[in-house]
Amino acid sequence: MLNRLDLHDFKCFELLKLPLASLTLLSGANASGKSSVLQALVLLHQTMRDHEWASRILLNGDAIKLGTVGDIVDKVHGRKTVEMGLLDGDLEYHWSFSGDRSEMSMGVATVSVGEVAYEHPERLQYLLPPLFDSTTAIMVESASDHGVGVLQLNLDSLAYRLRSLSYITAERIGPREFYPIEETASVVGPAGEHAVSVLHLGRDEHVIEGLILQGVPPTRLRQVEARMRQFFPGCGLVVLQVPQANAVTLGLRTSEDTDFHRPIHVGFGLTQILPIIVAALSTKVGGMLLIENPEVHLHPAGQALMGQFLAEVAKAGVQVIVETHSDHVLNGIRRAVKDERIAPEKVAVHFFRPRSSSDAQVMSPQIDRMGNIDTWPDGFFDQFDKDMNYFSGWEV
Repeated sequence: MLNRLDLHDFKCFELLKLPLASLTLLSGANASGKSSVLQALVLLHQTMRDHEWASRILLNGDAIKLGTVGDIVDKVHGRKTVEMGLLDGDLEYHWSFSGDRSEMSMGVATVSVGEVAYEHPERLQYLLPPLFDSTTAIMVESASDHGVGVLQLNLDSLAYRLRSLSYITAERIGPREFYPIEETASVVGPAGEHAVSVLHLGRDEHVIEGLILQGVPPTRLRQVEARMRQFFPGCGLVVLQVPQANAVTLGLRTSEDTDFHRPIHVGFGLTQILPIIVAALSTKVGGMLLIENPEVHLHPAGQALMGQFLAEVAKAGVQVIVETHSDHVLNGIRRAVKDERIAPEKVAVHFFRPRSSSDAQVMSPQIDRMGNIDTWPDGFFDQFDKDMNYFSGWEV
């Protein structure tokens, strides 16, 4: 599991050392840096996944498009270099990237793993030195003709987890008449565009043990349907392949007394939450799930249930990092802690504020075993209280 993310001169951060947990919640004002945290991880993911042997980090791809070097370097203190670091268990990884401000990628200036550093590396694999085994943290001997080591990938390795992470943005696709089957798509995609395809192709695969709802077949299709039913009572879904076409249709209903309908006829919330559930139930133990604004198009009760669901996903062994503006999502997580469905030390909550000279850019309130939060900084999910105080005449 990733325990910390470090950023230096990346976007709005001169220096950030952000603790991560099994479930990490990012909150705060607009344009305060929450999305930048996710974007840093997605940049590593995008380069490792699409360009195995790249010695440059790619700012624009299928997962994320961030423009040029000038767009991602801190405007106040930065020049043409950004640094990223990860603490993975007891092992630290650190990258320094540099490039001209007009370029759309950045070269790896240095990379270090633990105490071993490489200056201007000529050959990398998954942005790591190919002689380094990221699982055992030792140098490995090569069996190849060229005398070059290979990075051993398994479910526990940093490279595998970053390459296979699922990232879902706030701007998810809406209802569609049909959905293309993407044989090579293993994740739902940033807009959830591959969710129905992933559901269809893996319909008979078993979900991880910690997320199996009892009384329901453990297969992905049936478990996704059962989870949807928790959010939308009576919900049912059917995925059918279009004859002689690489596409499927999605049928949804909200009552067992009705027929299946096209997605556009059953409410926007269903198609917005489906990619999140499919992604969560498709991720392996040790995998990562990054979500922006899971509350989109959900009723407040559904938003609270989403917080509880994400806590359950994290407890099952998937590392979840979620950005949200919803106090209901936060309260759902707090309820999960109080109900002992996730331990408080497995949850990290961070509150981001716009950069200033006087206040800390990030504060990290703590949750206790009763779901209580030890401190409520100004602006931290307090608008309801401020409004009620105003109506009561206690605040002007």
